[in-house]
Amino acid sequence: MEGSLLSEVFPGLNESEQNQWLRAAIMSIHDGVLIIDEEGIVRLVNPEYTRITGVSPEEIIGKELRSVRPKAQLRETLNDGLTRVGIYRKEGEVEYVVDMAPILLNNEIIGAVSICKGLTEVHKLSMELKKNKEKISQLKQQMNSLYEAKYTFEQIIGAKGGLQETVRLGSKAAVSDLPVLISGESGTGKELFAQAIHNASCRSDRPFVPVNCAAIPASLIESELFGYEEGTFTSAKKGGKMGLFEVAHEGTIFLDEIGELSYELQAKLLRVLEEKKVRRVGSTREKRINVRVIAATNRDLHQLIEKNHFREDLFYRLNVLNLYLKPLRERREDIPEIIHSILEKSSYNNLFRYELDDFAAEILQEHDWVGNVRELKNAMDYAICMTEDRLIKARHLPESIYKESFAGHNIRSLKETTEAAERDKIISTLNQFGDDVEDKKKVAEILGISLATLYNKMKKHRINYK
Repeated sequence: MEGSLLSEVFPGLNESEQNQWLRAAIMSIHDGVLIIDEEGIVRLVNPEYTRITGVSPEEIIGKELRSVRPKAQLRETLNDGLTRVGIYRKEGEVEYVVDMAPILLNNEIIGAVSICKGLTEVHKLSMELKKNKEKISQLKQQMNSLYEAKYTFEQIIGAKGGLQETVRLGSKAAVSDLPVLISGESGTGKELFAQAIHNASCRSDRPFVPVNCAAIPASLIESELFGYEEGTFTSAKKGGKMGLFEVAHEGTIFLDEIGELSYELQAKLLRVLEEKKVRRVGSTREKRINVRVIAATNRDLHQLIEKNHFREDLFYRLNVLNLYLKPLRERREDIPEIIHSILEKSSYNNLFRYELDDFAAEILQEHDWVGNVRELKNAMDYAICMTEDRLIKARHLPESIYKESFAGHNIRSLKETTEAAERDKIISTLNQFGDDVEDKKKVAEILGISLATLYNKMKKHRINYK
């Protein structure tokens, strides 16, 4: 039977050549090898065994193992047929680790083999493994710092103003692990909100990976998102490349400008979101991922769906939690605080501070800010650069904004401002007292005018009265 088995392993060789080949292979192994037969007689040791244990072939081959090595446990493996791993041995000053296994032929134990490795080598391998683990840990830390979200809800200007409700909803969204779709005009702070949601979530210590879907060429975005295998295309890196979904594993991926994805890629993205698996380009294997998805768009996805430019099923997969960010012109109360923040950051260690005069502040307050916060910041950066004495005046603002104010588009004249203030004062005082004749007499008295003058002004300002 043994000769038949060796013939299968070494075809074309006679029995003597087969034995020589097998012996030579064992002698070349860099671990110590000792083999005993079913009687416990040592039949073979290799040079590495002698180097590790100090026992020469002449001392042990042909002898019963325990007559030479009284504490040897290989005889027990021969008796019970159990494999033993990592057994510590010490003979004199020699220390080593042994693995033992029975030798089976036709389900019968015909011997046993001992594989030993010196502790010095084991220690060296252990140290190398430890170093490799430390390197992996350092790489993970570097990866996390590279893809780190900086902003929190506390840093959002307008959290107590025009964005108060949006911040409240965002804070609730952060607690869950559901997909979030953030919509709003360009420059309203969609990525800032995405980072704040990530930092308020249980994934805050994991990567935050932002992807601008509009900035990556259509031919590359699939391999950027999902990665690729080595040799997939001409310029493919050796060993392939990890996709951004894999980078974001256990963290958050932020898909900005989601409406710019091709219809074909939308289908692949939908499958990733539903299956929670990615397949690299050129691969047949799938890898399971754990990623939270936050998407953002400045386009009307409903219109894109109607035009068959955006998949309806993907929209509903993403639009579980929806946040809409108001444009700056709809939350003008936040403009002074934003300007103050910009000036504070531009001041040099508090040794000098930039200030804004009233007229420039009024111009900035009334401007429509089509580009939202981004446009406002650009305007302030320009003004800071133009000012000579750290006091920003209207003439230091960008020319388009400065000229617009004098064209009468946004800035009220002094007369208009006075009349608006007068109307507001009359309305607020009326609201305090009421609307009958006696109440109006009290209002006129408080305002320091006659009842007739009050009626005239109410008529002039189109304030309804009885």
